[in-house]
Amino acid sequence: MKLKILITCAMAACTFITAHTNAQNTRISDHNKIGWYTYTGTFKLNNKFGIHTEYQFRRDNFITDWQQSLLRLGINYQANSKLQLRLGYARIETYPYGDIPINSYGKNFKENRMFEMATVSDKIGIVEMSHRFMLEQRWIGKYSSADKTKEDLTVYTNRFRYMNRMQVPLKGKTIGNKTPYAAIYDEILIGFGKNAGENVFDQNRFGLLLGYKLNQHFKIEGGFFSQIVELGRKVNNRDVFQYNNGIILNTVFNFDVSKKKS
Repeated sequence: MKLKILITCAMAACTFITAHTNAQNTRISDHNKIGWYTYTGTFKLNNKFGIHTEYQFRRDNFITDWQQSLLRLGINYQANSKLQLRLGYARIETYPYGDIPINSYGKNFKENRMFEMATVSDKIGIVEMSHRFMLEQRWIGKYSSADKTKEDLTVYTNRFRYMNRMQVPLKGKTIGNKTPYAAIYDEILIGFGKNAGENVFDQNRFGLLLGYKLNQHFKIEGGFFSQIVELGRKVNNRDVFQYNNGIILNTVFNFDVSKKKS
């Protein structure tokens, strides 16, 4: 019965996604098959501070074409056993993909981003839970006309993100070394501020994963991933939604580089 909570949440999330997809016939829907392949590495400096490194190789048609390239760096502060804070920078490049590209001219564009994050962790029985809250300040490259070969404008926007994740061991009562586990998460992204445009609802992301924790330094997980994206513009006065479904593969490394006491 260990998977009962995760299965119930997965069914509820799938129901939400289906209802959201069919909610308005006036919407233009763009369906894509994606694959996200990610590296995350944390380097512990001492009991309080650490360095976060991350790269996400986001692909369309599962792996053959670009969707996005994302590099994220940050400084972690472990306030206590249940609260971690992070301040960081991200560099993103988004490529034209799907039937209706995000950029109206069908061009790739870059984004620079600062972010502040707080993650609250807890455990109820065998269920490990985390709540991640994030604020992003985004500087997005834009083209003033179709004949431009690189972005010549920058638009500033704000975004708030909240992610809830739950995971349970598939062997034993805790996720220790050499332990398989199952995880489920959902994240909503909300744009705000004067340049939010059509992107008040920006995205929703849902994942259902199986993972394996080899030891304290490494774990790997993968499974089903769904991304709903609302474009920040209308086409023929109609809202455009991307429904991107596919796979995700995460590799997670943890290193302790603090000086050991003799």
